[in-house]
Amino acid sequence: MLKISSRKSNKLVHHFNIDTSGTHTCQVYAGHGSLSVLPERIRLYNQKKVLLLIDENVDELYGQRITEMLVSEGFVPAVHKIPPGETSKSAGKWLEAVDFCFDNGVNRKTPLVAIGGGVTGDLAGYVAASVMRGIPLVQVPTTLLAMVDSSLGGKTGINHPSGKNLIGAFYQPDTIISDIVFLETLPAREWRCGMAEIIKYGAIADPELFALAARFKSGYSEPAKLTELIIRCAGIKAAIVTEDEKEAGKRAWLNFGHTFAHALESLTDYRRFSHGEAVYIGMVAALKLSNLAGASLDESPLFQFLDGYKLKVLDLKPRIPDLVAKMFLDKKSLNNTVRVVLLNSYGQPRIDDITDLSLLEKSWDFALETCN
Repeated sequence: MLKISSRKSNKLVHHFNIDTSGTHTCQVYAGHGSLSVLPERIRLYNQKKVLLLIDENVDELYGQRITEMLVSEGFVPAVHKIPPGETSKSAGKWLEAVDFCFDNGVNRKTPLVAIGGGVTGDLAGYVAASVMRGIPLVQVPTTLLAMVDSSLGGKTGINHPSGKNLIGAFYQPDTIISDIVFLETLPAREWRCGMAEIIKYGAIADPELFALAARFKSGYSEPAKLTELIIRCAGIKAAIVTEDEKEAGKRAWLNFGHTFAHALESLTDYRRFSHGEAVYIGMVAALKLSNLAGASLDESPLFQFLDGYKLKVLDLKPRIPDLVAKMFLDKKSLNNTVRVVLLNSYGQPRIDDITDLSLLEKSWDFALETCN
């Protein structure tokens, strides 16, 4: 059951639980100053050594502050830095992080703390799932995307040359700490990356989020309202994951736009587009496919955010057949069909298996024209 309540010790920090697997509960803390709960959470493991996997850019801004806080609380932190960018979700970087754990005397109770965005969280999560078949995991997301999406739900993994996130595991963190202080220094491109996932929640679950999200198109502002937005998005994902942890049903709704997005990222070697940029383009394609499949969706709720995603993509139109081919490599596609999440209306998603390649091609053409 999902429980959301304010922490009595700090009205700016909110706390809720995600219960999965019948026995596992993840404690989520969100709001301004929530990083202060990190020492008390890792103290539960009764270990001095703490393993930190931290994004290099985050380390430059906040690393010393975090390690000094832990040292002042009696911990011995060991730090491994993760280069920013999707290319770090590789077998090589995974092995480097695993070696770091063993070089620092890891045992089955040693906590691993992931500090960074979605790439760092996904990589660290898979390291935690792999080392000794599972060590304690704490997620400290530092990007908007990670706070509203990737840190929640237990999906961990790395990429393969065949496609995105094809190697990994479901592995739940014990704690997630989303301190919006990190968002004050978030670059504009990373902000838009997170906004794409927020738009997704509006499309699949809560159309009222479109209006709230529109207040933050330009970036960080209104900390209390921003915390509300993050908690509402996290609550949507938490409720879905609680009901369907291993993506046997409703959890697939969270992939709205993502089958298109993963194909785009893979085709461009994970270098040209951020994940959120690819997701927005993918949602435009999925919106078009929904209408081609019989819906009558107004484009304006999605298109009010379009100015942030004009990405000069017309050069990819000759490669639409390659993008469609990549969609067949998605791990959700089965039996020579492409499985996608479509909308009957906003807030009413459905899963569909597409066999007509021309529909996919038309959807790609529309998305590339729109986002150029």
